[in-house]
Amino acid sequence: MHVLSCSSATRSRFLCILLGLFAASAIAQSYSSSSLPDDPSVGLLDRNAAGADSGSNTTSQSSNGQSLEGKQTKRILGIVPNFRSVSVDVKLPPQSARGKFHEATQDAFDYSDFIFVGALAGIGQAERSYPEFHEGAVGYGRYYWHALADQVDEDYETEFIFPALLHQDPRFYTLGRGGFGKRAFYAFSRLAITRTDHDKETFNASEVVGAGAAAGISDLYYPAQERTWTKTGQRWVVNMGLDGATYVFQEFWPTLNNKFFHQKD
Repeated sequence: MHVLSCSSATRSRFLCILLGLFAASAIAQSYSSSSLPDDPSVGLLDRNAAGADSGSNTTSQSSNGQSLEGKQTKRILGIVPNFRSVSVDVKLPPQSARGKFHEATQDAFDYSDFIFVGALAGIGQAERSYPEFHEGAVGYGRYYWHALADQVDEDYETEFIFPALLHQDPRFYTLGRGGFGKRAFYAFSRLAITRTDHDKETFNASEVVGAGAAAGISDLYYPAQERTWTKTGQRWVVNMGLDGATYVFQEFWPTLNNKFFHQKD
């Protein structure tokens, strides 16, 4: 499987997965004292609907040392984009097509993306994932723009185009309560389940079909040898798997942040 094929959707995937391993072990050891209560009437978070149409989540501040449990931040560790994550129990109005476009654009062209793509292109070239791209600066440039095109394509397919057409909400809503297994299952299941713009659960066609469409579109600009059904299917499955791992990390980020990092926005 080619390394470059793994670059799509929520950009800093590799960092999220690596941090996720640390998060899982830390949370498993300290869960009883850090998870939100199962009673949804305790500690509910409210959000003013004004300005929510843009899709950016607003995190409650903790100026007096209050718990940050369940509260998402706009970035993870101040670097990794986390714009689509919604804090526990926050109620958001429907997101307009314009809001979805704005959010997809934020994700696709965040400054961290260009750094991530550069690293990914370097790895791909070092491993000669696509010999057709050749070596040197010209070859690196080919690796770079292919990785960037993959990322931008999937971001717009899964966060804007299909959500707008199907009236689905592309944001990730944090569960924030229950056992580790329950939360991990919930997060990964968001690959198949999402909300409509009217807050009803539905099949996540925006993710499944959108990721597949992005994998198919990549056949237009990859070398002919990479356009087989098998390799296109691999890109589709890998992209969705990485998206699922990212959802799991996003679910546990507030717990990890509350215990170790104390990042407030």
